[in-house]
Amino acid sequence: MSKKIVLVTGATRGLGLAITQELLANNYKVIGTGRRITPELEALEGKDFFFIEFDLLNTSAIKTMVQQITKQHGRLYGLVNNAALGNDGVLATMHESDISQLIKVNVEAPILLAKYASRSMLMNQEGRVINISSIIATTGFNGLSVYGATKASMNGFTKSLSRELGKLGITVNCVAPGYMQTEMTSGLQGEKLQSIMRRSPMKKLAAPEDVAASVSFLLSDNAKMITGTTITVDAGSTA
Repeated sequence: MSKKIVLVTGATRGLGLAITQELLANNYKVIGTGRRITPELEALEGKDFFFIEFDLLNTSAIKTMVQQITKQHGRLYGLVNNAALGNDGVLATMHESDISQLIKVNVEAPILLAKYASRSMLMNQEGRVINISSIIATTGFNGLSVYGATKASMNGFTKSLSRELGKLGITVNCVAPGYMQTEMTSGLQGEKLQSIMRRSPMKKLAAPEDVAASVSFLLSDNAKMITGTTITVDAGSTA
């Protein structure tokens, strides 16, 4: 039996890399995208992992990219919309070009990817769409108003799309990580980091591997009756 094919965006580092490694360990065939390949991904390249250099700012090319994946590898079973920009800044002084980039990469690109990837799933009458959101979508954070808006949009998108696709055996869910030790949160050090950790009942941050395990679960048959929901992985900091 051929392996199920999953497209993971932003696979080059951090959470995307952890998701890629987790899915490969669980016998999926993974197509990873990113702006440039990293040594960690090069080490994974083989019969079950393929890398596509792609910048999600180029939304007009998403349709062609998904078509090429389908032609070369077969119909997609899963899509993990992980790639996102995390630019922070106070809205009043944030440049309009930065706002546009955040919306294009964090909102427009995932919607278009789901549009074209779901066509394979509709043909197969099964599939999984997983959108990576964030606890910022519901808690807010100073300097992350635009980022928070883009992630909140993923929550709403997930709920409505799950209703469109559910009758055909396709589930659509969100995973909302809390603060993790990744490149995106590398600026959170010292007292700010300690303050975040103190909010957690576990007194620590979730790791990318913890979030990747939730993604793997939602892709599995064990999650076939879970759709339109958000799984929060934040060591309890929003409890």
